[in-house]
Amino acid sequence: MTVGRVKCLLVLIFSLFSRLIFAQGEPSTQAEPPKSFNPDEVIFGHVLDAHEFHFFSFHDGNGKEHQAIVPLPVILYSPQKGISVFMSSKFHDGEEDYKGYALITDEKLKHLGDKYHVGQIVPVRSDGNVDEAVKVYDLSLTRNVVQMIIALALLVWAMISIAKRYQKGEGVTSAPKGSQSLLEPVIIFIKDEVAKPNLGPRYQKYLPYLLTVFFFILINNLVGLIPGTANVTGNIAFTFVLAVISFIVIMFSSNKHYWGHIINPPVPLGVKPILIPVEILGIFTKPFALMIRLFANMIAGHIIIICLVSLIFIFGALNTVIGWGFSPLSVGFVIFIYFIEILVAFLQAYIFTNLTAVFIGQAFEGSHDDGEHHKDAVIV
Repeated sequence: MTVGRVKCLLVLIFSLFSRLIFAQGEPSTQAEPPKSFNPDEVIFGHVLDAHEFHFFSFHDGNGKEHQAIVPLPVILYSPQKGISVFMSSKFHDGEEDYKGYALITDEKLKHLGDKYHVGQIVPVRSDGNVDEAVKVYDLSLTRNVVQMIIALALLVWAMISIAKRYQKGEGVTSAPKGSQSLLEPVIIFIKDEVAKPNLGPRYQKYLPYLLTVFFFILINNLVGLIPGTANVTGNIAFTFVLAVISFIVIMFSSNKHYWGHIINPPVPLGVKPILIPVEILGIFTKPFALMIRLFANMIAGHIIIICLVSLIFIFGALNTVIGWGFSPLSVGFVIFIYFIEILVAFLQAYIFTNLTAVFIGQAFEGSHDDGEHHKDAVIV
């Protein structure tokens, strides 16, 4: 269940309310039909990556739409055009081209087909059509990338500041204070309830990695609850990289007993041809499970909350009274699920860390008749 957040309550209500109630764009001498509410555009526009942080939209007294956004740097490299660096605001929400590049919007996508996707930057010719002869590599700092950098900075700052306090004797000869008292129980919990039970006396070797994974996921989950931020952990590319890193750690932690049970499992000869492929497949299903579990749970909450908010405008399009009547119920559910998502933010960080520790422990686990295995199994 993804981070469905107050962003959905504030950002969507403000932006969608303004789009439905007020006239769109510049005032025109000709009456334009009101733009119908498109829940697909709202949902996918919210959960997918973008080249800007969008907070809300509003209309002034003349009916002109204004958007509260923070544009992000666009960094493009093309063998034909070289490097181009500019702010995403130059595209003006995809309405204008800049330096021979265009931002694909929902409207443009209707004429381009499945080869492209919304938010993609493509090279264009002077007539506005996509230039297939030009190859472009997008190295832009999207909102997911920027938010990961912010989360990493917060993690490093928090840990270094707390470490400096311990070096000064604070929390060692006296009770921990402030952020120390907040994070120390969490660190002890990961050490005593995750690392030690699954890794035995080797837990100290893996504890820094487990703590880093836990806090990095947790910070991204919690930052994603702030209105206007991105749903980083609901991006499968993010969870894929985390799963690959865990897979590498698991593989480097394995020993001959681990591979012996996979290549030559202790089962009757007739069962080996069936079990060996299953065991080999299990090597890859473990990180795959880590990737999908975090991604699916973190994106589901977002979609649920956006759908609940969208119901207000869907019913409102049918009948204004029904739309207003359903609003309190929808907002109530949104607030309830938002608080559930705070719990999910902690829960998913814990589950990913705990499963990683379990898989690492399985990788260096010895055979049952190995005396060293029984010796290592004692937690000190």
